[in-house]
Amino acid sequence: MSQSTLPQPKPEIGRPRRRIVGEQKVTGTATYAAEYAPENLLHGYVVNAKITKGRITGIEERAAREVEGVVEIMHHLRRPKMGYFDMQYSDIDAPPGSPFRVFYDANVQFNEQPIALVLADTFEAARYAASLIEVSYEEDPFDVDLHKNLDKARKPKEGIDSILKPMPPDDYGDFDRAFGEAAATYEGEVYHRSQHHNPLEMHATTTVYEGKGKVTVYDKTQGTTNSQMYVSSALGLKMSDVRVIAPFVGGGFGSGLRPQYQVLLSVMAALYLKRNVRVQLDREQMYTFGHRPETLQRVRFGASADGKLTAVSHEAYAETSRFEDYHETVVNHAGVLYPVENVHLDYQLVPLDRFTPLDMRAPGGLTGVLAVETAMDQLADRLQMDPLEFRLKNYAERDQSTGKPFSSKELRACYSQAAERFGWDQRKPTGQHPRRGNRLVGHGMASGIWDAIMLPAKATARLTTEGKLLIQCALNDCGQGAYTVMSQIAADELGLPFEDVTFEYADSKLDASPVQGGSFTTGVVGSAVKAACFALKDKIFHLAQILDGFPLGDALLPDVTFTGGEIVLHADPSVRIPFTEIIAFNKGKALEVSKTNIPNPIKLKRYTRNSHAASFVEVEVDAQLGVVYLTRAVTAVAAGRIMNTQTARSQILGGMVWGISMALREETLLDHNMGKFMNTNLAEYHVPVHADIGELDVIFVEEKDDIVNELGVKGLGEIGTISMAPAIANAIFNATGKVVTQFPFKLGDL
Repeated sequence: MSQSTLPQPKPEIGRPRRRIVGEQKVTGTATYAAEYAPENLLHGYVVNAKITKGRITGIEERAAREVEGVVEIMHHLRRPKMGYFDMQYSDIDAPPGSPFRVFYDANVQFNEQPIALVLADTFEAARYAASLIEVSYEEDPFDVDLHKNLDKARKPKEGIDSILKPMPPDDYGDFDRAFGEAAATYEGEVYHRSQHHNPLEMHATTTVYEGKGKVTVYDKTQGTTNSQMYVSSALGLKMSDVRVIAPFVGGGFGSGLRPQYQVLLSVMAALYLKRNVRVQLDREQMYTFGHRPETLQRVRFGASADGKLTAVSHEAYAETSRFEDYHETVVNHAGVLYPVENVHLDYQLVPLDRFTPLDMRAPGGLTGVLAVETAMDQLADRLQMDPLEFRLKNYAERDQSTGKPFSSKELRACYSQAAERFGWDQRKPTGQHPRRGNRLVGHGMASGIWDAIMLPAKATARLTTEGKLLIQCALNDCGQGAYTVMSQIAADELGLPFEDVTFEYADSKLDASPVQGGSFTTGVVGSAVKAACFALKDKIFHLAQILDGFPLGDALLPDVTFTGGEIVLHADPSVRIPFTEIIAFNKGKALEVSKTNIPNPIKLKRYTRNSHAASFVEVEVDAQLGVVYLTRAVTAVAAGRIMNTQTARSQILGGMVWGISMALREETLLDHNMGKFMNTNLAEYHVPVHADIGELDVIFVEEKDDIVNELGVKGLGEIGTISMAPAIANAIFNATGKVVTQFPFKLGDL
């Protein structure tokens, strides 16, 4: 045993560390779903419908089959057996309704629906042959226009997804009376078109046929367990015969929460042909599935003469498909952010002949807070109050909508620190900022809020024969650095150097993990990792207690420290037991513990659990052209304990860029006569580039939360984006006096 003094290692949690797999990504050695190259590989190219609604009456394949290298063409008339019941196609993230079933029958339910798959020896041959297929249809009338169908809006059907996406609470107080008596009022609309996911990596699946109905599936997904369950259920396979692997995902942003149709087509073709099959979507086909729903919101806010918010009405109308009720939590936020006693809320869906919408970064929160925070600035203007002063005047110490306390809330500190860093005291009233050349200058701010969600998760911790730590969980990482953070959590719990921790992940054969989304991954899976490591530590210690000679005497677990791969006795630091000695005592066998972390629902239900943010931005607006330039922005975030300041900052920066996109760039244009999205490419679907971003700054406000989970972490994926778009809109108003009601803001809106 070593006789050296007790070392004091620096804690890993809170430490800035680069992502473990960062070097592989930037050097091109990371392997993505479309880059696996098993032998005897077939390439599949999807044929999409050119009508919006109707039935397929014929598929002419002759010319396509004559292309050299074409092996097969699959569609609803040529495919393996599929499941019959809706539940067989319902994945973990599915909303209520009847999920879309690719190749199930001849019916066409939306434009660009996948209707055939050409399989060939090369991708080029498959794509060319797909262009030669001629499909005849019997068309039906269709309707994709949200505004023209508001009279058909209805309440969403509630399902299991309502647990994570709660419906609006019942109205409380007397809104009509309070609004009628308000000294200052604002009524307005906020509208944004559909938006589509455009991660760098397009959706793809490579399926390796293992024989006897078994497959290994390399998928672009945000949930290997979810894809495994979906594929096995839809095709009638044993779950044990389907293994899904996704170690590298080139961005998800919600697009991979539900299994997309290429995974089922790839597996279906592999089973049908008993061959290895890759199906990869091109950029245009990325616009053929779920998206952020087009949404129209109507707000009516009222306040007293002294600046107290007295009345809030928030109504929203959003698209959904004819076959599923996708809904978001859009109108619930004002009553949580502000202590208003008279509230009317309404959220309705408009079924249309489109594909079901899909979660997109900060679903519902980005949409709803956009309306709330722009309305708050309009009320502040009518009251001739500074927008920050108005929000502080209406600061909620409790959740007014439920009467519950917050598990923690440091939004006031977010306001203070971001305002000081930004220089908010230099803000001028609307229209009074000095110009910079021909550009109008404006300053704006807004609040952000996002739920801190807790779910069960399972992880395995193993002390290897070399005395190092292996953590296993099917967790996915879409680039946020989750694997790095989990390794940091594990290293601290076992007192091991970071380099001695290995994380195995993104493989459905490992412990099941929730899908990676909703900003809950670190809190949920991190808590399971911490629990597994603590249980392993306890197991190691109990073996150490019975080592020959009883070196620990009658010491208990609190009487020792785990550090540097050793157990060290507090009372006598010269007593040190290396992990390798314990492994030897265990006859050279590794020690392993699996642990499921189950949150306490009774405890959690007593509190409202949110992360918070405040964004302050400066814009310049070209007075002649109406072009908006974001020059600088500061976002302060209170999200509990920060696990890794480097990856956390990157998360918030990415979220801020996404907010810029919502405010100034991103929308999908739908032709109502054709039922087709028209700008399905990165030349015409505009996302921010470096010239659009300006100077971005991030502040992490210290926040302690003992309620949300043992780690005290709330998550960062969504909160960084929610306050940015309304802050930009408010800055445009400050510069021009123009109220932004349609997003993105366009040249002709001045």
